[in-house]
Amino acid sequence: MPKTNTATRRSTSKTSQAAAKTSKTGRSAKTSKASQSSKASSKPRANTPVQDSKLREFFLDELKDIYWAEQKLVKTLPKLQKAASSEELKTAFESHLEETKTHVQRLEQAFKILGEKAVAKKCDAMQGITEEGSSVIEDTDEGTATRDVALVMAGQKAEHYEIATYGGLIQIATTLGEDDLAELLKETLEEEKNADQKLTEIAEGGINYQASEESEED
Repeated sequence: MPKTNTATRRSTSKTSQAAAKTSKTGRSAKTSKASQSSKASSKPRANTPVQDSKLREFFLDELKDIYWAEQKLVKTLPKLQKAASSEELKTAFESHLEETKTHVQRLEQAFKILGEKAVAKKCDAMQGITEEGSSVIEDTDEGTATRDVALVMAGQKAEHYEIATYGGLIQIATTLGEDDLAELLKETLEEEKNADQKLTEIAEGGINYQASEESEED
């Protein structure tokens, strides 16, 4: 049997190693491309306005709902202000009335951004909240801290409904790719939160304690 040439064996060995390396590199490249493709597909798509969808229809419906609610508050806040005894509370209601008028204007701007006509749809939730606000005025005595406490609660119920609504609308607007609209609604959301905090400070600042000292005979 002829002996294998040492140089030939070395050459064959190097060729095999190079082939193995090339194969490994090829597999690595394919794995890398597959990984990059997987990562790319997992990234959220860029937000672009969605023109026709059930979500957009729902969003528009909720926008009409809060539009009605804000208009209702424009009519209700003066009544709460008039019924309050605390000057600080009166001022808070007056200040938020001006903000609420701005909220109505922002919503009208929101409809324009969507290319829709500003239409209000009756909000049953706000209707109930404002009716409750009227009832606490009837159920409490004029000039008492107890009435002021009741008015604070009535105001905060309205604020909490609005905070929840605007928070949800902002999320949907972002999902629909309406980023400008989302930013517009965020301005209102922050003002609603501030109004709610102000009412809390008024309650904790004295009227709750004053009301606790009022007897039924007073």
